[in-house]
Amino acid sequence: MDLFVFLPLIILLAGFMFFASRRQKRAMQATIDLHESLRIGDRVHTTSGLQATITGITDDTVDLEIAPGVVTTWMKLAIRDRIEPETSDAEAAAVEQDTPDRERLTND
Repeated sequence: MDLFVFLPLIILLAGFMFFASRRQKRAMQATIDLHESLRIGDRVHTTSGLQATITGITDDTVDLEIAPGVVTTWMKLAIRDRIEPETSDAEAAAVEQDTPDRERLTND
């Protein structure tokens, strides 16, 4: 009798734990993919907020140039994300302007 009272709570808790673990696994796989894709010359953010350029990579560490001539060694786990190069507003406007012309040419 007591089991039937707690059964909905147990099912709800099991479902929550299942979905939470899936989200955690997905986030961990994204981090692993990032660390495997790092290349020399990439701009990155560290977990402490530092922006740097990768100058060397080993299995567990990366050498980051934080200022001209200043290179420090960090664990790969400290890399939070890659900084993607920004496009200027003029380049973005040119791309948007070219797109309709390309579509028109392919539709003709």
